[in-house]
Amino acid sequence: MRFLEDTVSFLLSLGAAVFVPIIVILIGMTVRMKVKEALSAGLTLGVAFTGMTMLINFMTESITPAAKAMAKTTGVALPVTDGGWTTMATISWSWPWAFIMFPVAVGINIALILLKQTDTFNADLWNFWGKIFTAIAVYYLTGSVWFAFVVAAVQVVLELKAADFHQHRVEKLSGIPGVTITHRMIFLGAPMYLLEGLLRCIPGLKRSFDAKDLKGKIGIFAENHVLGFLMGIIFGVLARFSVSKTLMLGVQSATALVLFPVISKYFMQALEPISSAISEYSRKKFSGRQLFVGLDWPFLGGAAEIWIAVIWTIPITLLEAFLLPGNKILPFAGIINIAVAVPAYFVCEGNIIRMLIQCTIFSPVFLYVGSAFASLMTELANTTHAVSLASGQLISSSCIDAPVFTFAISHFPKMMSGDFVPLLILIGWFGSFVLYSRSLIREEGRDIKAKLS
Repeated sequence: MRFLEDTVSFLLSLGAAVFVPIIVILIGMTVRMKVKEALSAGLTLGVAFTGMTMLINFMTESITPAAKAMAKTTGVALPVTDGGWTTMATISWSWPWAFIMFPVAVGINIALILLKQTDTFNADLWNFWGKIFTAIAVYYLTGSVWFAFVVAAVQVVLELKAADFHQHRVEKLSGIPGVTITHRMIFLGAPMYLLEGLLRCIPGLKRSFDAKDLKGKIGIFAENHVLGFLMGIIFGVLARFSVSKTLMLGVQSATALVLFPVISKYFMQALEPISSAISEYSRKKFSGRQLFVGLDWPFLGGAAEIWIAVIWTIPITLLEAFLLPGNKILPFAGIINIAVAVPAYFVCEGNIIRMLIQCTIFSPVFLYVGSAFASLMTELANTTHAVSLASGQLISSSCIDAPVFTFAISHFPKMMSGDFVPLLILIGWFGSFVLYSRSLIREEGRDIKAKLS
């Protein structure tokens, strides 16, 4: 057990940009890729992850001062500190039982592949902390380690099924074959799907309106560099920056939007040979069956629609944080909220207008769930000593992935004390998840039929 714990700790210390490529290289060699090709693909993937992380950090560092200036202007004071996803991950990996999640999750994944209950191998082992966080929350509510891991195991299964259902749409939207997304953030697509059905009934919202369509409507103003510059200028004005700082923010925003698609090309360059090798291997070893590689969201970073939605959501989330009754968290560390834009991208199939509506309506969910988790996360931080807090300080995250699911799955044991609200939310989420999954399956069937005809 000690050896396993030390091994897991060492692998985590490498960071996602090293850890995930190592897994991909091992997968490539397992499916009989040439060693030099597997190494090249893995190293390129590491470059892509590192580049995307650098850009996101650059964007966060550029925009956060403007967000803080806007908050200072309003004079609103909220009691909960936003620690972002990094705080949640740090707390999760500090749990004494955290290292057990690796063999549990990988074992479930392999078993489901062999039983033909999934076609996805989740290579995104770095983000196993999301399942650990669920387990910790359940453990602190129930006191049972076994029950905590049972609930986390359910999440593992649901993530793999969601990855299977999304694979066709992932490939259609990204253009990268043989991969899918295994991050739990796509769970938010389930309740979004219900709203999407209503939005598509509104005249004018059903037709295609992605980044290409936007460019056709407004020309150069939809170019990434111009659009980013204009959005940065708007932020600078709202933050009451000086002219020079406003112009600098505009150039920084333009830089980020121009470079995101550039970095995303390296994901495609890395993943295409891996995907081809896996497809060929699975056809030989699994009687024509195709297996897919599950990854974190960054390989989708070339979609301009996602970044338009992210930037739109920043001032919207701040405004909602100031105005919504019951909110206790001021979003700073999680202000670049990918977890609302990516599921909206999939559900809306890149339709920008519907994505912006979805992000506007679902951003408050992140704030309320972040507020609801504040006491639990503060207790975890103080218990694990993973995060140092001042006396009386509360901490949480304004960008908890899959907020509806995460709150419901971790809090439903409260029904034992008479609180049935989380259980009812979980039932509602699961119902919408089934409906959304069926629509994705039907779409794949229609597209395959159309291709064959």
